[in-house]
Amino acid sequence: MTRVTADIAVSVDGYSAGPGQSEEHPLGVFAEDALHGWMFQHPDESRAELDAILEARAYVMGRNMFGPIRGEWTGDWRGWWGPEPPYHGPVFVLTNHPREPLEMDGGTTFFFVTDGPESALAQARAAAGDGSVSVAGGATTLNQFLAAGLVDELRLHIAPVTLGLGGRTDVVRLFDGVPPLQLDPVSVRSTPHVTHVTYRLR
Repeated sequence: MTRVTADIAVSVDGYSAGPGQSEEHPLGVFAEDALHGWMFQHPDESRAELDAILEARAYVMGRNMFGPIRGEWTGDWRGWWGPEPPYHGPVFVLTNHPREPLEMDGGTTFFFVTDGPESALAQARAAAGDGSVSVAGGATTLNQFLAAGLVDELRLHIAPVTLGLGGRTDVVRLFDGVPPLQLDPVSVRSTPHVTHVTYRLR
């Protein structure tokens, strides 16, 4: 069976994005540097973890991770990553609104899945062959997969900040709505900018 991994960067209080996502603020206001500074400003400190994120053969992500557009697709939005996204493989985007597949440079093709997480995972498994599938985020999508018991290995990248967003309804925290889980610690590694924790789910 294809192994399903999930990587997500979070604050110490469990948020993977801030409020007010837009084209100018992909992760919400003030959250990008706070949560992903380790990735973009200090990549050499976490090279092994970054390489592991991109070793999957297929990916699943939520629509909010793909872009800021809500409702019906408008314009020609092609993702946050420019003409050559880092995935270099098939990416299955969960959405309520159909869209034709989007082929990008470097081997990435975005497929838009309207019939739920299980369907997206089945398509990703078929595309991955004997490789792994990665649930790329964001928190809402990962929570759906965790609640359904569809993740084998969870890799948290915990930035040493809190976002203080408790009580807000416009942001989702990791594990919101997820039933109790049994997790076996696999590894922990810290740098001055992030703590990487890997769990195997039972």
